[in-house]
Amino acid sequence: MNGIYQPSAGLFADLQRMQGLLDEVFRPASGRNSIRPAAAGGFPSLNVGTTPTSIEVMALAPGLDPASLDITVDRGLLIVAGERKSDLPPEGERTSVYARERFTGRFRRVVSLPEDADPARVDAKYRDGVLRISVAKRESSQPRRIDVN
Repeated sequence: MNGIYQPSAGLFADLQRMQGLLDEVFRPASGRNSIRPAAAGGFPSLNVGTTPTSIEVMALAPGLDPASLDITVDRGLLIVAGERKSDLPPEGERTSVYARERFTGRFRRVVSLPEDADPARVDAKYRDGVLRISVAKRESSQPRRIDVN
């Protein structure tokens, strides 16, 4: 070794994970009751919105194996977890990596769902690097017309 400290990718991943935990602990309570994603700047990037009948979550996640995804709904939280493997060859005598800008490793994103979300009706599709999760709204929360007799 040449005396220069060269941290491993594992150290940075550990620091990023610790930062995420701290962000989760110190996030204002008001943010937990919204439909906004729990952590900004994480992987995968999320777009979250609603339609009259559903909550739509789009996760921009190119290069994922759909089998590596774990999507759960628990106590009003939509959790998207998984792992993206590295496509880089292992470093050795003939290989050097000069830049690593693409995220690799395990990830976990959490979205607070509104009270009218129906956890029994969730649909997820992965196509062209985009994971689309649709959570239906409860029918009891939908507007309905009342006939007058």
